[in-house]
Amino acid sequence: MTAGQSDEPERINLDHMMDKARKLWDRSPQPVKSFPWNRALETFIQLILDLILAVIKYLYVPVLAVTALSEMSYCAHEKKLYLVPFPFLVGVAVAGVLRETALESSPLLKNAEVPWHLIAVAIFFMLLKLPGPYFPYWGRIFIPHFANGVLLRTLWFAFLWYRRPQKTSGTSKL
Repeated sequence: MTAGQSDEPERINLDHMMDKARKLWDRSPQPVKSFPWNRALETFIQLILDLILAVIKYLYVPVLAVTALSEMSYCAHEKKLYLVPFPFLVGVAVAGVLRETALESSPLLKNAEVPWHLIAVAIFFMLLKLPGPYFPYWGRIFIPHFANGVLLRTLWFAFLWYRRPQKTSGTSKL
């Protein structure tokens, strides 16, 4: 079989499926055609994002606690527990800098309903922290505790974010 003909059956199947989908769409009743599919897709994506946010919100603290204890027990086993506060405090400082930078670079984040900048920082540093046991020796000691500092401060910022007074639309119900 030549190279030009190797994907012919695949292309024919795709064209055949596209024709079938077009025919199905043409035969569908008018209410199906006039349904607001784009708005339904946006609502579905928003629902999925809300579910992901709820899962992250409830798993964040237990995963942080268990992994932090595991990393501290490793440092205690290696007799390097006295080094833990230094990367932790650097991580706390870096989280503050990242938060301030995000708020200065995008003024829309100050009034946002969901703190996406904090979620992005938390996901990034959780992904940095989780492969901690596979880092070289000094990386196993410093990187996870640095990430713990960032994650704990980000958790505090998220707590403060949800405790701030919410702005209402100006109409109050009695």
